[in-house]
Order: sequence, then structure tokens, then C-alpha cells
Amino acid sequence: MTSAKLWTIAYRDLMRNRRRSFLTLLAVALGLAMLMTFNGLIAGTWDEVIQNSIRLKTGHLQLRAPSYDEKKVSLQWQDLLNNPDGLVAGIQRMSEVKAATPVLWVSTILSTADESLGLQVFGIDPASSFYDPIRESLVAGEFLSADDRNGILIGQPLANSLGVGVGHRVNLALVNADGNADEDIFTVRGLFSTGILSYDESAVFMPLSKAQALARTGERASAIVVLLNRQADTDRVAAAIQGEGVRLLTWRDSNQLVLQTVDTAKGFYVILDGIVMLIVAVIIANTLLMSVFERIREIGILAALGMKGRQIMLMFLFEALILGLSGVALGIVIGSVGVAYLSQVGIPLGAAASAAGSNFALGSAMYAAFAPVTFMWLSVWTLIFVLLASLYPARFAARQEPVDALRSL
Repeated sequence: MTSAKLWTIAYRDLMRNRRRSFLTLLAVALGLAMLMTFNGLIAGTWDEVIQNSIRLKTGHLQLRAPSYDEKKVSLQWQDLLNNPDGLVAGIQRMSEVKAATPVLWVSTILSTADESLGLQVFGIDPASSFYDPIRESLVAGEFLSADDRNGILIGQPLANSLGVGVGHRVNLALVNADGNADEDIFTVRGLFSTGILSYDESAVFMPLSKAQALARTGERASAIVVLLNRQADTDRVAAAIQGEGVRLLTWRDSNQLVLQTVDTAKGFYVILDGIVMLIVAVIIANTLLMSVFERIREIGILAALGMKGRQIMLMFLFEALILGLSGVALGIVIGSVGVAYLSQVGIPLGAAASAAGSNFALGSAMYAAFAPVTFMWLSVWTLIFVLLASLYPARFAARQEPVDALRSL
């Protein structure tokens, strides 16, 4: 009997019980759709975390002094970059570079009449386009100017928790480069809200010149942050600007904790994917076993007429393949709709976003993203699980002896 004939018989057998076949097909489709939506949501969330970190803090590249320790936020002169403006001028001449700017990071304690908080000051060049996301996220007041001697920007969530607003005065205390405690009074010039709660609740911006004067670091900076037009150019630009006396970090180095977390979490995601596929496989196996038991007498007749066990087995595998292919096709459609919906609407996180910590620039909502390669492999593995699950009922049907099958009913 030809394969075409077996395909026809398999299709007709599925149509005998259309409701059961449709529900089985739907189970495959919904299983794949759920996997696509879940993996799309995870892919979108992790990509957003990395991109938020790049555009708000790390850039695509950073140049630091070899001895600088980010965990200590050192202000010692030997740990800082000397002549950062000269380095920036050379980097900005490259066509791949969108922005390059020095930054001074300072650990500080911000105090009001009622409360004190440990925060990080960013001494920045207000004219740099790197800080356009902050400029665009202003919700009150105005952005800093380079010659502002006592103005700062703080996040709106931080301002709300401290009970301050534009025009209010706050105290900033720190230990300067000389190892001495120092403090000064600053006026809140503006409030920003990037939507990244862990960032909006912990960052304070002031002009670089004022931060250098307050921390007594001279004209030195903690790092030079470089933002590129295309992320794909990172390695090429890094090779071009690598020089002696500086340590160069790519966005991968700066976001190593996030990337390590993603790699660790992938094993967990694979387990979840496998569980869903296993459930789908059990449903397929149950459907085909029921079909075998209902048609045991028919199988005996086909065997008595000369159909070989291999052909009987192939017939049931074709049934599983029809259900699998149809379910996967429908699942891709449903899953794509789900991913498209979540890419626009997202899942609100609210205040829970700040619980991720300052190393994870997680927004107030999780958004999905299309991951074609991942979706392709999910579809392939779903189909493989369906076929593997059909082997037992197909083999069981093929091993039926004609005489025993005819006597069974």
C-alpha cells in the first residue's frame, strides 16, 4: 500500500471523531502558543533590561583606570581617569560613536529634615546626548546646565518618598578624595521618571564640574561612557580605542551579572518547556490509544487482508503527524497574536520592579518580543514530542495478531 493511501486512511480515521481530534489538535496548539508567549515575554524582558542599562548607565563601552573598583566607587586620584576630555575628543571623531562623555560616580547620603538615604551621584556633562533619555523623561522643573553650582536632578519616585519637589533644598554628604567628610546644600532643579524604578529611586545627577569640586577629584573622572549607533559595532570600536593606561569594558562586561542570570535561568526555562511538551505528548498518546482500541477489529481485518505491521504503524504515525502539524500551525498563529499583544500592552509590575535591584534595569511593565529562532525550535521540538508519543500506540497497533484482533470484539 502506498504512502499516499496511508495518508488518506489516516485523515479519514481522524475525521471519524472530529470533536476528539479537534480537542487534541487544540491542546497541541495551545501548548505551543503558551510556550511561544512565555519565551517571547522572557526574551523581551531580558533584552529590555540590557538595553535600559546600556542607554541609562553603562553605554556600549566604558574606559576606566586599571585600578578602578566599581564596588568601592573609589575617588582616589590613582583610580580615576586623568584628562578625560582629551580621550573623549578622540573617541567622538569615530563615525560609529553616537556619544562619548566623562562621568564621575560618587557615593553620597542625601538628607532632608525628616529622612536620609544612601544614593549614587552621577557627575555628568549636561550637554552630552548620552543623557537625552533623562532630559526626555523630565516630569517637573528643568534640566541641568553645565555652570549650575548647586542644582541637582532626582527621580520622581525618590522625591515622593522624601517629600520634596522642585525648588526644595537637600543636603548631600560624602567622603571626598582626601578621605575627609564633606557636605553641601543643593536645590532640586528637576524631577525625572524613566520608568526604571531601581534607577529613579537611587540616582542623583549634578554637573560634572560641581561633582569634581565637591569630591576634590580635580578634573578626573570615574569613566568615559561611549554610546554607539549600532550595538553590532561594539567589538570593532573597542579594538580601535583600546590603549595603554586604561581598562576597556564592553556592555557585556558591564552587564555580566544580568547575562549570567540569563544563562542560569535558561535551564529553568528548558525544564518548563519540557513539562508543557510532555503534557501535550501524553494527550496525543491517549488520543491514539483510544483510537487503537476503538479500531482493534478493523486493524485485524487490515492485517488479514495483507497489510503489514510496518504499514499499520506508519498509518498511526501519519495520524499523529497530521495532528502535530495542524496543531503547530495553529499554535504559531495563536502564539504570534499573544506575543504581539504583550509587546504592546505588557504585564504591569508596579512597585515589584524595584525589588529586582539596581543591577537589573527592569521597567514598570514586562513586554514580549518576537524571537523567531526560539519559536522555530519550540515548534520543531513540539512536533518531535508528538511523534515520539505516538510511537507506543502505533507499535501496539502494529503488533496485533489478526486472529486475536478479530476475536477481541
